[in-house]
Amino acid sequence: MPANILNPLVAMMVLTFVVWVFMYARRLGYMVRHGIDAQEVNTPQKMALRLPESVEAPSNNLKNLFELPVLFYVICLTLLHLGWVSPTDVTAAWLFVGLRAAHSVVHCTVNIVKVRFVFYLLSSLVLWFMLAMLLRRVLALG
Repeated sequence: MPANILNPLVAMMVLTFVVWVFMYARRLGYMVRHGIDAQEVNTPQKMALRLPESVEAPSNNLKNLFELPVLFYVICLTLLHLGWVSPTDVTAAWLFVGLRAAHSVVHCTVNIVKVRFVFYLLSSLVLWFMLAMLLRRVLALG
């Protein structure tokens, strides 16, 4: 059923929201505990100088969630709009979301780059697979 692609699409949005909340909870908690006035960190550069990397990691992850995942949203919405959603598309979409969630958990907590990169790479490969499947269908029209 084509609407099944909406579940992983919405899950990706929820992941983005969760990281956003986590980022602000970490930042604001740290700033309150350490008496940092918001005006003192009014640019990303000032924020990076005043807050430890562990507090800023969720912010970096949030930025990541507005990079390649944007293509994920476009692919899913295109598939839905054209009625081209297959079970393989839905499975790939869930796999992408799961790998991005794992990437976010690592990035926002322990931030082990090699582990984080594996999740990033695998999720990227799933995304390129989804794009290739969409491209194959588009080219078949012409």
